[in-house]
Amino acid sequence: MLQSEFFERTPRSLLIFYVLVIYVFLQFCWWYFLLFELNTEIYRLQELLAVANGTSGEDVSAELSTKLSQKRMMIFGEGFVFLMLLSLGMIQTRSSFKRETRVVRQQKNFLLSVTHELKSPLASVKLYLQTLSKRDLDRPKQLELLDKAIEEANRLDSLVENMLVAARIDNHAFQLVKEDLNLSTLVNNIITTFESRSHIQITRNIEEDAIIHADLHAIHSIVSNLIENAIKYSAETPSIEINIKVSDQFVNLEVKDKGIGVLSADKPRIFDKFFRAGNEETRKTKGTGLGLFIVNHLVNEHHAQIQVIDNLPLGSIFNIRFNSI
Repeated sequence: MLQSEFFERTPRSLLIFYVLVIYVFLQFCWWYFLLFELNTEIYRLQELLAVANGTSGEDVSAELSTKLSQKRMMIFGEGFVFLMLLSLGMIQTRSSFKRETRVVRQQKNFLLSVTHELKSPLASVKLYLQTLSKRDLDRPKQLELLDKAIEEANRLDSLVENMLVAARIDNHAFQLVKEDLNLSTLVNNIITTFESRSHIQITRNIEEDAIIHADLHAIHSIVSNLIENAIKYSAETPSIEINIKVSDQFVNLEVKDKGIGVLSADKPRIFDKFFRAGNEETRKTKGTGLGLFIVNHLVNEHHAQIQVIDNLPLGSIFNIRFNSI
């Protein structure tokens, strides 16, 4: 059972690599044994030849024994160095194989997610519009369907925007235009937009006039993605809190949620492109694995620091520290 699972989960190229590793190791051991035995046989023949020529057996034996020991030490040293280099090369090659396999798997999952994420809002918008066009509904019901259609269109717009930003980041085409921004005003406006279109309540503890030198569109993307991430991994009624605190040197932005949280093992990788945490609750949520990748890149471009910590007893806290001006 375990063997069948191993072969199912291991790519064919990696299996071939393992076979080659075992073959090379066995060949090395066989080469080492033959070389060791060959040197021993040569020195035995030299000893017999010296004795046959009338040389003292004890003197020849002692001299050849010393040379044989030196030769064995040389073979051992060269073999050890070769084996170490071979092992390091195999470990590095294996890591590269596994890294490439992981990237390919993540890209495959990304394509599947994007396909679903694109089709789902489009299908919903189409359904709402068809319902409006084919049925004579009262005004409140029409407004309800229009709100839902707008909400799905906003979700589609956010997804496409993230894909475009990620592509520009990969192509090193994302250029920042920094200016003095009032982070307090910007975040308040973003929260108001989310509350109007998502019907959620976000607790605000925002100090006024938090001024940073940053790119408007980049900061908008950072805050929006963090809020969407908090909504995505929260319960049906998200409980989100956003704090902005100003000190002499820094402006701290915090986005807190009371959702499923982030596993300790996943924290080092949550900002990787396409990465989605491995627990089943996370896999069932919508998303493409681009949001936090974009957030991390844009934060680094602003020479700021981001960290994720547990929001005990439930949820996560994403904290960004900008330099104040």
